[in-house]
Amino acid sequence: MNNNMQLKIMKKKENAIVPTRATKGSAGLDLCACIPQDIMLKSGQSVLVPTGLAIELPNKNMAAFIFARSGLATKFAVSLSNGVGVVDSDYRGEICVGLKNFGVEDYLIKKNERIAQMVIMPVFCLPIIEVDHLEETVRGEGGFGSTGK
Repeated sequence: MNNNMQLKIMKKKENAIVPTRATKGSAGLDLCACIPQDIMLKSGQSVLVPTGLAIELPNKNMAAFIFARSGLATKFAVSLSNGVGVVDSDYRGEICVGLKNFGVEDYLIKKNERIAQMVIMPVFCLPIIEVDHLEETVRGEGGFGSTGK
C-alpha cells in the first residue's frame, strides 16, 4: 500500500473530536457524537447524530464505511438505522450517523460518546454493461438458504 496516502479530516464544528483507533490493530476509527447536549434515544426511535467532521479520501477508488460499534449494538441494541453508512470519495459535508434503538430500553447518547466506527476501504467503480445473459454457475439462481441453513 502507498505509504503516502492520507485521510484528511476537517473539523466542521469546533468541539468535534478527531477519530482515533482504540488499539493499534483496530480497523475502524471511532466516531463521536458532536452534540450540544445528551440525546435520549427512546426504544424504536431513530436519530441522526452529527460528528462535526468532514473527510477527504486519497482517491476516487476509496470510500469510508460507517459501521455500528459492537459494544453499543450488542449490549444496548443501538445500531445504525441504515445498516452501513457509505461516505463517497467526493462528499465533503459533515458526516452524520443514523442511529436506531432496536432495544426495549431507552438509551442516552452522551455528548462526545463514541457512536460508530469508520473504516476506509477500496471500491471498484466498474463500467456498467447491459447484457442479455449471464455466465452459468453450479449454484445458478439458488439463494436464501439454498446452500444450507
